[in-house]
Amino acid sequence: MANLIDNTVPSGTPSTASSSATEARAARHPEKQKRADTPVLRKPDWIRVRAPLGKVFAETQKIVTEGELVTVCQEAGCPNIGECWEQKHATFMILGDTCTRACSFCNVKTGLPGPVDADEPRRVAEAVAKMGLKHVVITSVDRDDLADGGAQHFVEVIEAIRTIAPGTTIEILTPDFLRKPGAAEAVIDAKPDVFNHNLETVPRLYLSIRPGARYFHSLRLLERVKDRDPEQFTKSGIMVGLGEGKEEVMQVMDDMRSAGIDFLTIGQYLQPTRKHAAVERFVTPEEFKAYETIARAKGFLMVSATPLTRSSHHAGEDFARLRAAREASLGRV
Repeated sequence: MANLIDNTVPSGTPSTASSSATEARAARHPEKQKRADTPVLRKPDWIRVRAPLGKVFAETQKIVTEGELVTVCQEAGCPNIGECWEQKHATFMILGDTCTRACSFCNVKTGLPGPVDADEPRRVAEAVAKMGLKHVVITSVDRDDLADGGAQHFVEVIEAIRTIAPGTTIEILTPDFLRKPGAAEAVIDAKPDVFNHNLETVPRLYLSIRPGARYFHSLRLLERVKDRDPEQFTKSGIMVGLGEGKEEVMQVMDDMRSAGIDFLTIGQYLQPTRKHAAVERFVTPEEFKAYETIARAKGFLMVSATPLTRSSHHAGEDFARLRAAREASLGRV
């Protein structure tokens, strides 16, 4: 779930800096430049994060840079990067930094991606080992240009981590593999510990928020994971604050439970720039708590619902809780 930091240029910024920032945004999102500017709401007090500082943050950054790796933490402007990198936690984004989709909420660069880097699986696995990660999250851009949508590359990354860092549990956050027959099955058969694919929003908003995707295809993808490997944990998330109604969110919960999804994440959408979808409102912490209570009552093994919840935030700790929740549900503890 790519919920992002607003990086509009503050008033009073010199015009040359403003122009440079505008040009940089246009280069990342050429498809959005003809869109009218959207309003930017002032963030409430509960949307506050610590600036990325500290020795461990710098060490994490060095490992990522020296490994010539891409992280969704950077590309999506995640608000939790300071906290996570200070703990040497990073979510690796494979298959390049350029996405073939143009979702209106996302800050990842859009365009024609370069060739697949065959050495990337090794470098990712070595970075996982250097960081000493007990649990790692691997995501990617959408690669509609590839025959398998990048599925084989996911498999190779999983295999490399299992070889170089065998004690690390692996969570993948995949694209939807739309119109890529056999792609999802190849990734499922690689047996990641957690298979995550985000629905992102309610069905009514797909045309404006996630136009390249199809709600029921994404839902069916997660259902296929359970059909093929019932032991594999499944996970999905949505953003709120885009204009969805409470009843619509609860319907998504029901759809997810029908598909056997184990773990639900809900976080506040934050728009990256004025050219992206607008924040309709900031959902209060109390409303997030209510969503969590409802979701747990519906039978999810794990729920994370807070304004700053993101798919990979606290993923390692959450995986341990998820595994314990399953054991408890089966009466093994």
